[in-house]
Amino acid sequence: MLDNGQTDIEALENLFPPASGVAFSDARSNVLASGQSVLQSEDGVIYEVAPDGSRKEVKKIDPPVNVVSGQRIKLL
Repeated sequence: MLDNGQTDIEALENLFPPASGVAFSDARSNVLASGQSVLQSEDGVIYEVAPDGSRKEVKKIDPPVNVVSGQRIKLL
C-alpha cells in the first residue's frame, strides 16, 4: 500500500488514461508520417484525414454520449 492510502493497483490504474492518450497520439502521428490516412470521428461524422490535413466525410454516426466514470450504459 502507498502512503496516501491508494493501493498499488489503484496507483497503476490512475496512470493508464494519460499513458494511453500519449500512445494514441504517437500512433496517429506515426501513421500520418508514413503517408497513410486515419479515421477520426467528430460531431457525429467519421472523417478520413490525410497526411496533408485534408478531410473527407466517410459516414454520419450517432453523436457521442457523455458518461460519468462508473456509469453503466445499456446497449440495445
